Amino acid sequence: MDEHGVGRQIKERRRSLLLTQPELASLAGCSERFVRDLEAGKPGVRLDKLQDVLDVLGLELRLAVRKTP
Repeated sequence: MDEHGVGRQIKERRRSLLLTQPELASLAGCSERFVRDLEAGKPGVRLDKLQDVLDVLGLELRLAVRKTP
């Protein structure tokens, strides 16, 4: 999954929890701009802030070995 897919998942989860971007930012201790950039799939986000957002949303980031063709 690329950064746009991650952003889409975060946006969908935020909306399912009926949170606005400012509310999520406040709960996660980050800026509203960070939430907007994250949902837009902007590359280069800070992992510590990403983890804070994921914690609020009840999501987790997992790493897996890629399957090669």
